[in-house]
Amino acid sequence: MSPIPTAAPLAEALQQCLTPKVAVSYLRVSTRDQAHRGGEAEGFSIPAQRDANKRKAATLGAIVIKEFVDRGASARSANRPELQRMLEYVDEHPVDYVIVHKLDRLARNRADDVEISQALSASKVRLVSTTESIDETPSGMLLHGIMSSIAEFYSRNLAAEVMKGMTQKARSGGTVSRAPLGYRNQRNVDAEGREVRTVIIDEERAPFIRLAFELYATGNWTISSLAEHLNARGLTTVPTPRLPSTPIREGLLHKILTNPYYKGKVRFQDATYDGRHEPLIDSMIWQQVQEVLATHVNGERVRKHPHYLKSTVYCGTCKERLLVQISTSATGAKYPYFMCAGRHSKRTRCEQKSVLIYEVEKKITEHYQRITLEPKFRIQVETVIRNGLQEARTEVEAEHQSLQREKEKLQRQQGKLMEAHYAGAISVDLLGKEQDRITTALAQIEHKLTATSAHFDVVEKNLQAALDLTEHCGNAYKTAPDHIKKLFNQALFERILVTCDDNSPGGISIRTELREPFNTLLSSEMREAERAWRLNINASPADDRKGRSARSRTAFFQVNSLSNRLLVELRRFELLTSSMRTKRATNCAIAPDDA
Repeated sequence: MSPIPTAAPLAEALQQCLTPKVAVSYLRVSTRDQAHRGGEAEGFSIPAQRDANKRKAATLGAIVIKEFVDRGASARSANRPELQRMLEYVDEHPVDYVIVHKLDRLARNRADDVEISQALSASKVRLVSTTESIDETPSGMLLHGIMSSIAEFYSRNLAAEVMKGMTQKARSGGTVSRAPLGYRNQRNVDAEGREVRTVIIDEERAPFIRLAFELYATGNWTISSLAEHLNARGLTTVPTPRLPSTPIREGLLHKILTNPYYKGKVRFQDATYDGRHEPLIDSMIWQQVQEVLATHVNGERVRKHPHYLKSTVYCGTCKERLLVQISTSATGAKYPYFMCAGRHSKRTRCEQKSVLIYEVEKKITEHYQRITLEPKFRIQVETVIRNGLQEARTEVEAEHQSLQREKEKLQRQQGKLMEAHYAGAISVDLLGKEQDRITTALAQIEHKLTATSAHFDVVEKNLQAALDLTEHCGNAYKTAPDHIKKLFNQALFERILVTCDDNSPGGISIRTELREPFNTLLSSEMREAERAWRLNINASPADDRKGRSARSRTAFFQVNSLSNRLLVELRRFELLTSSMRTKRATNCAIAPDDA
């Protein structure tokens, strides 16, 4: 006969039956879109999981006292904030159950599933799935392992299928992600009711993106100063339902300047494909921007004291740049000087003293008054050069055809390269390197084709403008505002060398290195031709006819040879812009008082 239980154990057993179990609920959706679908803060999936978990807790006689929700978090990793908070909570508080809607809400790889299960077991917590019959029995543990493997397979297979689809979309020129700044993603519905997603140009922001590339290609801007300039003009990011538009940051601007998407290319998995979207810039501008970025690899410096001569004037002793220095007298008056950068940084042994900026400005203005051509002689020069341009057309057309054949050859190589990649014959790394090589070569050919694509009307117009400058540059420079004077100096001079000279007025002398075509139009040979021409037209009738004829022939041959020199490179007829490459002039135009 069994003993009759005492009152105390009966009371304890009754209390355990009446005390509800404690549970926590874990909810998760994979994407932000799921978390906000239907205009609701939690979309549709999270409330559905919550209700199912509560019903499961009721069948277990448990109360859900805490809820942990990961919104827009992938289960491929266990490093989810709410999951980690849940594991910490059950370790520190008495909890009987952790309830999930499905096992794949908790983990989608077996390693994380084992780690999470061990953590729950160590805390003496039972894992419960609302839709799956898992428990601590052998059959339940077997089902748990099978479902964990299925979840991992589904995750990996889904990732592979998504990657396959994105790769195919990139190959066909589609945009595989959100369109960058300057473009907009657009969703349309075709006649059959199917959704069609396209990328269109953002008419509000696209002009700013074009301006950013054009300005940075000049080499006169840093990323920080360009970002400030664009922000001042009104460029902002695109607002989203959760984030307002903000001014553009330096990091975003750098990404924009290095993104080949803007030249019509789609980059995916280190490979580049021709995009179906409309490019905002041409390949040459993009290449120039990359070269400028490469030169700024060690950082960019912002000029503290701007001046329109800073990009042009150099020390005549050591050839280093001149910096602006502001000196303050005892009375508080400020005096701006140009000082040698080599001496300032002690990179050179230069001992040239600082010079007043006013004296340098005055000297350069006087120099412009002297670098002019006689108007009538200028007409003769223009006539000879125009005749030479007519003869150059044939040569240019032949060069254009040769470049076109080279371009077609590279394009065929590009096509074969993609075919080999699709067939799995070459790796993605090799594909990327070869594409970069071909892209650079094509950009160079495009630049040459642009320079030789029969822009003779533009060349003749620019030639006339250059000759006009040689005839009227003195007065034009003297009356121009500072920013126009800077353009004058950049167009005419490679650099202006400033030297301290006590024997010259103002204590300084200058000499200039001219850019083409001005290096030829204002060279010493052209001066000699001009003097021979002037002697010929000023000779009296009593002069020897043979002598006049000789001087005339001398002037003609000199001008003709100079025109041939100019025709060596067709681009030298183009008025120089900041984006054009130039060669250092070998001749110096020396002002008469500096000779």
